[in-house]
Amino acid sequence: MNFLPQNYKSPVSSNNYLKMNEGENRIRILSQPVMGWEDWLDNKPVRYRLDAKPARPVDPAKPIRYFWAFIIYNVTEDVIQIMHVTQNTIIKSIESLCNDTDWGNPYHYDIKIKKSGKGMETQYVTSPVPHRPVDEHVVDLFNAKPIYLDALFDCADPFSYGQEQYTPFAGLFEKPVKVAKKPKTDVKFDASQHEHFKPFVPAEQLTITSMDEMIG
Repeated sequence: MNFLPQNYKSPVSSNNYLKMNEGENRIRILSQPVMGWEDWLDNKPVRYRLDAKPARPVDPAKPIRYFWAFIIYNVTEDVIQIMHVTQNTIIKSIESLCNDTDWGNPYHYDIKIKKSGKGMETQYVTSPVPHRPVDEHVVDLFNAKPIYLDALFDCADPFSYGQEQYTPFAGLFEKPVKVAKKPKTDVKFDASQHEHFKPFVPAEQLTITSMDEMIG
């Protein structure tokens, strides 16, 4: 008799924000992003909306950065988290998937992000996984952990249960759908058939300036 159960894996310590590990990280995006600008004051982030970028950073050594933040299901750790992104390569990759008619909004498929290197040499490679309905288990986890992303702009806790409102599921989850408990095969998905669902990146949030000007 084996000492450890079959397929045993040590639990991974987790928190409310995704911290990408070396190697492969697999996620499912569950909400639209909030987008804005991030500065630092007394070693704490201060975030501003797209149309309220400060003229200069508090600390000249820490430039103001463009960011996205959205709710994800961390497939690797089986937990709901916020993914806060400032990396240009990740932002551009997800934007490219949204604009690709073969993929569309990222609510309908998992995304793998492979991290390699350290420090200034860190690299990220983003790749989509074939379309598949979200598992009912993920819906239950999302409902059990309400999050309000806009609290980030008020220096408040997005996970606080004192919030008056919460960020909803996006895309297919805004209307009643039958989710698959245990999908047996990958489901071929035509993103063009779901254009009436709320897009991941709202067009009005990208009209202030071009993405290239935002993130260099």
